[in-house]
This record gives sequence, C-alpha cells and structure tokens, in this order.
Amino acid sequence: MIVRIMGEGQVTLDDSHVVELNKLDDELLEEMESGDEEGFRRTLGALLDSVRRLGTPLPDDALEPSGLILPAPDATLDEVREMLSDDGLIPG
Repeated sequence: MIVRIMGEGQVTLDDSHVVELNKLDDELLEEMESGDEEGFRRTLGALLDSVRRLGTPLPDDALEPSGLILPAPDATLDEVREMLSDDGLIPG
C-alpha cells in the first residue's frame, strides 16, 4: 500500500502493518471524540512515526496513487476531524 503523509511524501507499507496502525488510529479517534488535545498530539505522532519506521520512502519525484492519506504532524484536531471516515483515518 502507498501511504502519503501530507507535507512529507509517500512511503510503501506492507499490508501486514495495517492491524498495528489501526490500534493507533482507534486511540486517535477516542482522543478526538473526548477532546483530549494532548493525547491526540501524542497518538498522531506515534501513528506517523510508525508509518515512517515500517514504510519505505518513495523517491521525491515519484507520484503514485495513495491508498491512504494521513495528516501532517502539525495538523489540528479540527483538520483531522475533516479527514475522518466512520473507520477513522485508516479503513478496516
């Protein structure tokens, strides 16, 4: 799967990592619903760090269709709310 982190670029990520990322996505959704700004920041950072750690960066000049688009690290709670689906940021 190709994942885009807004403002950073794209990485390829093996589908086997989706379960791990979904756990962080669920935490992020709970923190957003409760208005926990500190928890939201921490979990968004952990989610993006996991994608960076588990993924392989694509070259800067590569532009592949992204299967998943994640917010920038400095995205606000409201900006991320606008990106959410019923499943959170990560489907499944």
